[in-house]
Amino acid sequence: MTSGNQAATESSAALTRAAEKLIVALDVASADAALLLADTLSGHVGVFKVGLELYSAQGPALVRELVRRGASVFLDLKLHDIPNTVRGAARELASLGVSIMTVHASGGRAMMHAALEGARSGAGAGKPPLVIGVTALTSLAESDIADIGWRESPESVVLRLAALAQAAGLGGVVASPHEAASIRRACGPGFAIVTPGIRPADASRDDQARASTPQAAIRAGADYLVAGRPITQSSDPVAAARAIAQEIETALTSAESGDRRA
Repeated sequence: MTSGNQAATESSAALTRAAEKLIVALDVASADAALLLADTLSGHVGVFKVGLELYSAQGPALVRELVRRGASVFLDLKLHDIPNTVRGAARELASLGVSIMTVHASGGRAMMHAALEGARSGAGAGKPPLVIGVTALTSLAESDIADIGWRESPESVVLRLAALAQAAGLGGVVASPHEAASIRRACGPGFAIVTPGIRPADASRDDQARASTPQAAIRAGADYLVAGRPITQSSDPVAAARAIAQEIETALTSAESGDRRA
């Protein structure tokens, strides 16, 4: 029989496992606000995402400070340029000590491979960041994808770009939760799937056209979930993060139970 203390320890470990899959988007403009959020949420989430807005406002100094404080940083700048330029940019960004970085998969195989080369070079003797490809932005609805000129369904576009990213050697992709299951089937278990657009069941979708709940995304095969406003704009960010982690843990436990029954 499990003692109360042992049960509490097991529950804490399970939530830590779930929290490691949670990426919080630091979508704020100031370094002070970003560092306060990171300090507040330290130990409750696995990774902090620095996106284009925050990086444009604060630059590499903020990233270095987050890393110095022990944070794992997902630098989401979605590099998209000629291969030589992307190689150089990836080298400089990897030298900051980030854990994950993004390139647009639509930039093509040569560009993605150049990003990998740059990231490995910039990391030096350290561990290179996980380089992942952005497929179709989660803000894009089917009509938006048609406007761009992609004459396929969102799922077909995402699957094609995910396969291209894998062929180029990338370690995973960013994709909506709606396509996660198809990517997992096509690309296998070792390919990381990062899903933005995560919203608890009772939260607003904001500007995310292809959003999903944490449980649904995990069950579909996502490895990491990105949440921003539901946590950062909450009156209690820690409680909001814990609630999402609990949803993740429920999905993980349910999947494991299903595996044991199979």
